Amino acid sequence: MTTGSAHAPTKTRTNAEPGTRPAGNRRTVGQPKRKRNRDNLAGYVFLSPWLLGLFALTLGPMLFSLYLAFTDYNLFTAPEWSGLANFERMATDDVFWGSVQITLIYVLVGTPIKLAAALGVAMLLNFKSRGTGFFRSAFYAPSLIGASVSIAIVWRAMFSADGPVDSGLSLFGINLGGWVGVPALIMPMMILLAVWQFGAPMVIFLAGLKQVPTELYEAASVDGAKAWRKFISVTLPMLSPVIFFNLLLEMIGAFQIFASAYIIGSGTGGPAGATNFYTVYLYTRAFTNNQMGYASAMAWVLLIAVGILAFILFRTSKSWVHYGGDTK
Repeated sequence: MTTGSAHAPTKTRTNAEPGTRPAGNRRTVGQPKRKRNRDNLAGYVFLSPWLLGLFALTLGPMLFSLYLAFTDYNLFTAPEWSGLANFERMATDDVFWGSVQITLIYVLVGTPIKLAAALGVAMLLNFKSRGTGFFRSAFYAPSLIGASVSIAIVWRAMFSADGPVDSGLSLFGINLGGWVGVPALIMPMMILLAVWQFGAPMVIFLAGLKQVPTELYEAASVDGAKAWRKFISVTLPMLSPVIFFNLLLEMIGAFQIFASAYIIGSGTGGPAGATNFYTVYLYTRAFTNNQMGYASAMAWVLLIAVGILAFILFRTSKSWVHYGGDTK
């Protein structure tokens, strides 16, 4: 006969002391932190060349030039603090304002023409046909070599008196005596050189055209839209982010024109100051006239001006740049 007494459940005994965990369940709390520290250290080691270049070759010289902008410095004596004297001098410097005018004309006229040429060629190359790859490479090549000194020398020789361009125009009864020596023709020649280098924006436009849905063109055809209407109502709105990107990059690049203008103008800004672009005048002040303080002030004015124009572009882009998913 069994009794009604219940037996208490037995507990498995371990050798672990009270308040401790079994050895197999111990967590190494400090190990993830040490691993993160090692990973961070490795990341900084790999970043060190870039960081060294950033601080030693970019931020350092920029801050030093900002200091020089408020000094009178001729490269041979210690800088002397002059306050806002360099900036006040710009306001009455006629050559400075002439260089500003030349640069603005180059940017405002050359950049739209270059982008229009790039977009036009990109649309032609957007069709699949034999030899398209070759033509894409051929049109892109000038962007790789166009800013070099050798191309500027060749360009100057082409447009000089008795050069290929002058000889070709003479066959049609147009005798200009060379473009290089005529101040009124220097700007068209410089713009032609810039437009010739349309390869980089062309490739970006071509990539953007590949992303335009064909359904939009088909719907426009059903509505009776012709080629021009499709371009205005479909292509341009869909390409507006790419247009904005190219416009911003090309505008900033146009303000920095130097090598071609310096070579074509023989380093003097001639003829009659027609090639005295902003950067050429800045270089002349810094390394010909040894006025490094004044040149540093000019560099910061250029930086601020380009920054303001870029800010205006970003602010106005809300009204004409259309991204995917926009409800406007």
